[in-house]
Formats: sequence, structure tokens, C-alpha cells
Amino acid sequence: METKGSPRSYSPHKNGCLMDRNSEQTESFLPVKVEPGLDSLNKNPEDFTCMPEEDNTPPDRFRLVFFIMVIHGVGILMPWNMLINAKTYFEEYKLGKNETEVVELKGKFMFYLGIFSQVPNFVMSGINTFCQCGGQASPRRIIISISVMICVFIATVVLAMVDSSDWSVEFFWITMMTAVILNMATGVYQNSTFGLAAILPMKYTNAIVLGTNLSGVFIAVVNIISIISAPDPRTQAIYYFVSAIAVLLIAFDAYFLLPLTKFYQHFRAAIRRQQNTSGPSRTFSETCSLFGQVLKKIWVQALCVWFVFFVTLTIFPGIWSNVSKKDFPIEDKYWVAVFCFLSFNVFAFLGNIVSEWVKVPGPRFIWIPVLLRGLLIPFFLFCRFEVENKERTFPILIDNDYIYIVGGIVLAFTSGYYSSLTMMYGPKLVEPEVAGIAGMIMAFCLVMGITTGVNFSLAVASMATK
Repeated sequence: METKGSPRSYSPHKNGCLMDRNSEQTESFLPVKVEPGLDSLNKNPEDFTCMPEEDNTPPDRFRLVFFIMVIHGVGILMPWNMLINAKTYFEEYKLGKNETEVVELKGKFMFYLGIFSQVPNFVMSGINTFCQCGGQASPRRIIISISVMICVFIATVVLAMVDSSDWSVEFFWITMMTAVILNMATGVYQNSTFGLAAILPMKYTNAIVLGTNLSGVFIAVVNIISIISAPDPRTQAIYYFVSAIAVLLIAFDAYFLLPLTKFYQHFRAAIRRQQNTSGPSRTFSETCSLFGQVLKKIWVQALCVWFVFFVTLTIFPGIWSNVSKKDFPIEDKYWVAVFCFLSFNVFAFLGNIVSEWVKVPGPRFIWIPVLLRGLLIPFFLFCRFEVENKERTFPILIDNDYIYIVGGIVLAFTSGYYSSLTMMYGPKLVEPEVAGIAGMIMAFCLVMGITTGVNFSLAVASMATK
């Protein structure tokens, strides 16, 4: 059988898909390229062919691909978790001078950090989703992103060793600029990785989400160990940043391991077989039409993942980390470390794990509990939320430490659980060949939720204090 514009012969595959025998034989001897970008999914939705039968799928031996995705999840949120867990280092050590301008910056450090981190993340995630630069650029995105993150963390370690007491304001803005660079790289890394996982079964998307919360648990534990063992905040911070470099180096190596696994090769080859039967490249208008068709099918899940992270980041870490204890039997220096950062990350991680076995509600009704989570915002504002050198404008209605702790557990667990469900549901509501597009759109909405959440957090804090 001869196709137009090609001298090669094709024969029907047993599952009904057309495959190029010559190219398949050749491909088996070539290295596998990792292409998480949208340019690797160049096909109209109405032209879909069937995917290979599930019976032919090789096993994920030792769950290696699953753990690679977990490692990438850890690496994705490593910069954010490192910066927010170093709260004491930044606020008490580097910004400890009793000067009016420094005190003002210190009081809003976490809010500024959120904005300078997540807005660049959002912008780069959008660019990576909607602006593609050719198929050969795709394999380099994750590698370049991780490399940039490692270099910035090395610079951050150097800054920790330098005495900046005479230029605290300048140090503040240098820190904000490093946050911008780190999170620009994170935006590309995160978005590309979700696109990479979307062609696999949905639990591999959840593996990334699980890894992001495991990252938080890891850093929160390092934080507590540092408080106990390190003599000063500077040494604690150096421990954080060196740990981040080590984790990112592991993620760097894991990237090259993925295309060597037969499990990943199987799903990558299925997409390539469908590409062999596709027509010419889409025009810009056709690409926009494809995005519209995908979004039409997943818009509920996209809105849900946005709202999950909007609520979570409105509260955590800006508001949550500024809730003081009343009479809970724990030293002040451990209060935020244990009942903010560790508590959030542990229970969000547990929420991710539970979603592996329990998937309630389904895609149709998940918006109901997601919307109800919005009630957690006023809950935390009515706790003992305080900003240094500011007075509350809201009354304290929840003055019990135990009720506050339970509320924090609910916020964290539902954040992990519903973020996992929505991120898994989205790509599986579309045809397999555009699952990568759906995954990247979902990741874009995730980052948009984080960005709008941290900005709204500053607005809420301003309303609650004067």
C-alpha cells in the first residue's frame, strides 16, 4: 500500500493502527528522544488512531518510571520549599536590622517572596505551553531548567556565607531576583514534566504531584533537624541549599534514565506511530482550534485545579506561617516549623497517596468539594493571624490552638487529595494523542492557581491588618 508523498510501504497493525515497518525496525536501534513539548503531538483530534493494546504494554519494572516522576516532582518544588522554609534565616538573620525600611520588608517578606516566585513561574509556564520552538528544542527544556536552578542555588549558598548586615535592603532585592530566576526555570521544568507524564497512565501524573509534596516533607524535616543541630540560622540555610543542589542533581540524572525504560519507550513509540500517519504541520489557527477543543473537554478540571491551589496558596505560607500559638505546649521556635510547614506537607502528601486508591468524587462532581474549600480562607483569618508591627482589623474568633491545627490538617489533606484527582482526571478526558496538551494546560492552570493565590494572600493580609 502506498501513501501520497512517501515511497514507503505500510501494512495494517493487528490493533487497527497503521505502522511503518521500516521506520519501526530502524527506530529500535536509535536512542529514544524525550519530547515533552506540544510540538511532539502534532495531530488534529478528529484524526486519532487507536493506541496499542494494553496487553502489549511492558511492565514498569520496580516501578522505576513511577519513582522517576516522583523525583521530578521533588525537584520541581525544591526551590519554593527551600525559600519558604528558610523563613527564620531571611527574616531574623539577614533582615534582622532594626531600621524602618528593613523592618517593613521583613514583615512582608513571605508575601513578596510568593509574588516574585510565582508570577515568573506562571509566565514561563504559559510561554512553554502555548509557544513552541520546534521539536528539537523540547528535549533540552528540562535539562536547561534544572541546570539554571542548580547554578542559582550555588549562588544562594555563597550569599549565605557573606556578611550582608550593611546592605540588608540590597540583599532583600537580590533574594527576590534569585527567586525570579529560580521560578522561571521551575515554570518550564514543571510544565514540561506534566506534559511528559500525560502520555502515561494517570497514576504517573499523580506521581509528580506526590513528589511535590514529598519535597515539602523532606525540606520541613531538614528544617527541624537544622533547628535542633545547627548553631545559627546561617548554617541552617546552608544545609537547606546544599540539600537542594543534591536533589536537583539526582533529578538531572533521572531525566536521562527515563528514555532507557521499555515502559516509557512503549508509550512514546505509540505516539510516534500516530505521527507517521499524520498530515502536514498545523497552522497557527489550527493549533488554536486544537487547544480550544481540548480545553472544552477539560475546563471543569482545569478550573478545579486552579481553585484548589488558589485557596491553598492564599493561606499557605503567607497567612498560615503568621498564626501564633496561644498556650500549646511547644517551644516558639518549633511552632511554625512543625505546625505550619511540616504539618502542611505531611498531610498534603498523605492526600496524594490516598488518591491512588480512593477516587471520590468523580470528574463530574469534583467541583463541589473543591468550591467548599474556599471557606478555609476566613477560617484562618479568624485564627490568631498576626503580622509584625501591624494591628488586626478582624476579631479573633478561633482562639484554640487545637481547632487551628485540625483546620490546617483539613486544608493540607484536601489540597493534596483534590489536586491529585483533578490533575489525573484532566488528561484522561481527552484522546490519548492530545493527553500531553491536556497535561500541560492542567499544569498551566495549577501554576495560575498558585500565582493568583499568593497575590490574593497579600491583599487579604492587608485587609486583615492595618
